[in-house]
Amino acid sequence: MLELIPATVYRDGTPQRLTPEEERMKREIYEKMNPRRRKFVDRIGYDEWDPFQKPNDPMDLRTDATQRTTHQLVREFLHHAAKQGKSGEAYAKGALECAMGVVNKDDKYLGIFDFCLWYRDLLEKEGIVKK
Repeated sequence: MLELIPATVYRDGTPQRLTPEEERMKREIYEKMNPRRRKFVDRIGYDEWDPFQKPNDPMDLRTDATQRTTHQLVREFLHHAAKQGKSGEAYAKGALECAMGVVNKDDKYLGIFDFCLWYRDLLEKEGIVKK
């Protein structure tokens, strides 16, 4: 099944449209190839082969509203928590899991986040925790 997918689909999906100059260069490149590499081109099809492929897009680094990655958020949070004497493997694991969920906009973790904010406000309102 993969052999039916043109090589250009693996990049950005745009069909290749070569100028006459590019077509001439493509033929020269093909003729100068070693037999093993040429066999690969023959397998995918000369017409589907694109020696002028665009580079892959850089990896998508997900960030939150503050433009921090999950790693940055967790590192800053754990540094802050350590100053208050809060630490431990389970604590750090929970922070990482929540940060990943919030950055990826996972409904489960957005719900947890909203609940925590609501609960904090409730505790302040009832005088259990001070601002």
